Amino acid sequence: MAGTERSRLVARGSSKAVAAVGDPVWVKWLVCAAACAFLGLFLVIPLVAVFAEALRKGLGTYFASVREPDALAAIRLTLLVAGIAVPLNVVFGLAASWAIAKFEFRGKSLLITLIDLPFAVSPVISGLIYVLVFGLQGWLGPWLAAHDLQVIFAVPGIVLATIFVTFPFVAREMIPLMQEQGTEEEEAALVLGASGWQTFWRVTLPNVKWALLYGVILCNARAMGEFGAVSVVSGHLRGKTNTMPLHVEILYNEYNFVAAFAVASLLALLALVTLALKSLVEWRTLERP
Repeated sequence: MAGTERSRLVARGSSKAVAAVGDPVWVKWLVCAAACAFLGLFLVIPLVAVFAEALRKGLGTYFASVREPDALAAIRLTLLVAGIAVPLNVVFGLAASWAIAKFEFRGKSLLITLIDLPFAVSPVISGLIYVLVFGLQGWLGPWLAAHDLQVIFAVPGIVLATIFVTFPFVAREMIPLMQEQGTEEEEAALVLGASGWQTFWRVTLPNVKWALLYGVILCNARAMGEFGAVSVVSGHLRGKTNTMPLHVEILYNEYNFVAAFAVASLLALLALVTLALKSLVEWRTLERP
């Protein structure tokens, strides 16, 4: 009898758990409606407003704003900075993630902490750090001035600031995957006579290629859209050190709203392309055998 009563209690508890999980249909619809309303209010409507304002005076004005010399200079500088920062972050991310996931060494925890540092420091503060180091009154400022080298208020400073705020993205995407995969395949390759480089190129890299691509996409999006750190070190020299986000700010402050939203729409298109590529990479990652 005791066993029968215990079975009834267990069955009753299971039925209650199922009932708790199976929410009423109206609750599900209410949650979905709230989520859609939130996305529409804070994502879709602002995105539509950007393109609507950019095209408010027609395609002619839109393309004229994008082809304006200062706008083209900002686009070229943004592409240049991203073209330098992203490959360097890929090299660093690969080396750091490989070292952290595959080897044990002194200072490993310190390296992980340094990788996460840009997530904890405000971009504006990171820009100020570069000003304190490379500025005219900074630690290396007099030496740079004596050798006619300029870092702050020039392209090198923008590149350094962008590298700092973006270098965790590639490493942070690959470290968990490499740690999960372990070292068995690399050890097997070494036992079979493969060199270190052969093991890396033929074993390690193919296993993390989708995580690497995912990190590159996020890194590139942040590099092109970075504002805080770049704003501090750029000097806002129009046509020289203004990236696309800084150029948008200048145009908006000048009440040139159509031109500002036209350039902003390019950044919005970049965000949409990044989102599409991110979704594609996630889908391919789930499809992996």
